[in-house]
Formats: sequence, structure tokens, C-alpha cells
Amino acid sequence: MTSHSRSGPGLLSLLPLLPLAPLAAPLAMLAVGAFVLSGCAAGALSAQEGQRKVAGRVFVVTGASSGFGRGVALKLGGYGGHVVLAARRAAVLEEVAAQVRAAGGQALVVPTDVASPEEMQRLAEAAVARFGRIDAWINNAGVGAIGPFEDVPLEDHARIVDVNLKGVIHGSHVALRQFRRQGHGVLVNLGSVESQVPLPYHASYAATKHAILGLDKALAQELRLSGARDIHVTTVMPWGVDTPFWDHAGNDSGRSPRMVALDGPEQTVDAIVWAAIHPGREMPVGWKARGALLSHQIWPGLAERVAANIAHRAQMEDAPPAGDRPGSLHEPMAEGVGVGGTTRARMEREDAARGGAVEAVRLGAHG
Repeated sequence: MTSHSRSGPGLLSLLPLLPLAPLAAPLAMLAVGAFVLSGCAAGALSAQEGQRKVAGRVFVVTGASSGFGRGVALKLGGYGGHVVLAARRAAVLEEVAAQVRAAGGQALVVPTDVASPEEMQRLAEAAVARFGRIDAWINNAGVGAIGPFEDVPLEDHARIVDVNLKGVIHGSHVALRQFRRQGHGVLVNLGSVESQVPLPYHASYAATKHAILGLDKALAQELRLSGARDIHVTTVMPWGVDTPFWDHAGNDSGRSPRMVALDGPEQTVDAIVWAAIHPGREMPVGWKARGALLSHQIWPGLAERVAANIAHRAQMEDAPPAGDRPGSLHEPMAEGVGVGGTTRARMEREDAARGGAVEAVRLGAHG
């Protein structure tokens, strides 16, 4: 793992977790793990380093219309990178491309469904035809569905596998073939803390993220054994992040989608850009992800049980009722085109409304 010194989380970092006081011991283990791993974090490129190491290089970014993908594209463009933008929403990609160019980069729009191997092959060919090579390929596109496994339609499970796993396989295949031809390249695949710590009600998503980590480990060994020292594979593993993912996810839980202690997207965007320039092997993002992964290594059964209990309470007890929806699994949505999302703000409103309702009931009982 690429080393970048950062200070560990202070006590204030644990304040959002105070409502989880009954779980103090497991959370203390998580915090200690985070402190231990705090020296193995990806960082943000300085403006000078970004210009020096990104300008003129070619980056393919899937899922570039929103969330991490859009943030990474804009960051690379600001450093003068050549960015090939791939996603299903062509009109939104054109907006991103205009922003990349305005920031000083070059952009190529290639509307792509990553689940199609033919479209991914065309994406690679378009990138090479325009810019002559590919320096880094970032497999970022991903979808999810929330709900008990048997309540999620089978076609939704299949679509999650098609996008999250097959899409990464398709992208990795075309990227590595190009890297072999040109003798160098960096493959960045988006995993998750759920690559190791699965959560209930995210079954297919967790399965695909586990598979991505396994794929990347195998690819790293193949590259080592073949002597391809200038070709690298990195798995970036963030905690839950407030991006449009939660608005785009399918939902069969009967309740509003949510996640405990969501991070903002900036740190993960920086980590992805860092990984494309300073490739390591596995890069957990942020103290919560690092702590959760170390806790899982030390005491996997307890870590999974604690994570499951927290996720169950948040999603199936605290979240208010909501209708089922397919989200953007099968067709792209017009909504959700930013880097950041609105889930944290929505959760705050929902929690305030629930607190107000509980207080009204309490006052009524004593009236």
C-alpha cells in the first residue's frame, strides 16, 4: 500500500457514534484499528504534483456522469488531464466534458453501458484513437439494490452483477490488453468496505464488491508472475458515501434508503486520483473504512455481527416507510447528477420528524 502519513482520528471523530453507546467496546476496537492504519492512507495530490503527474496523461473513467466518477473527471481535468468519460447518460456526460475543458483538461465523451463487452471494447478503442494510449483506467460505475435478498427481484440481482462485476471484468480485460501492448498502465477498480465486511440488505452489492477484491488480487499475482512491473492494479475501498448512489439504488426494503455515518465524497475522489498516480494494492478510504477492515481481520465474526446490527437498525427500524422502486438499475434516471448527494440532509429531516413525533406522543401521554 502506498504510504502517506496522516494523523489518526481524534476523540471528536467518534461523536457521531455516541448514540451507539451500547456497542462501545466494538467501536473502540474500530477506533484503535483506525489509528493503527492511519499511516496507510491515500492522500490528495497537491496542485503542483497534480499538474506535474496528471497533465497530458490519459484517463478512462466509467460512471462519470455523477458521484465519484464525475468528481474524479473534474479533478483530473483541473490538473490538465485527458479524460475519457463513460456512462449511460450522454447529455450529462457532455456537461461534464464542458466542465473538464473549462478547467484546463481535454475530454472525450463515449456513452457506454459497462454491462456490454462490445461497448467497453468500443470505449477503449475510442480512447486510443483520440489520445494514442491509456495511462489509467478507472472502473467506477456501480449500482445497488436495498432490501431483504428474497424481496429484491431476481432481474435486479442479475443487473447488479452485470454492472458491478461483469462491468469491471469487461473494463479490466480491455484495459490490461492495452496496457500489455503499450508496456504500462494503472487499473483502478472501485471496491468498498463491503469488499470484506458485508451488510444485510445489500446482498448482491456486497457479493460483487467481494468479487472485485478477489479479481484484483488474482490480477496482481498474474502481473507479478509475468514480470509486468509497470502495470498495476489497485482496489479503492471507501466507507458509505453521500453521493447520488442512494437516490439511484433500487429499493425493496419498504423504507427510505440510508446508511450510518456517511462520508462526503471528497476524500474518496482524492483517493481514486491518488491511486491512479500512486498505485498500491488495496486502499481503504478514511478512518472508518480502515478501522472496520482491521476489526474484521482481528475478529471477523464480531465485526460482521456489529455491522449487521447497526445496518439493520438504521435501515429497517429508524428509516421511515417508503415505496419500492427500481432506481437506475435498468434505465438511467434524470435525477442525481452531482458529485455529492442529498442523503445525509434527507436523513436529518427524517430523524427530526421522527423525534418530533415521539415527543408529541410523549406529551400526549402526559397531557
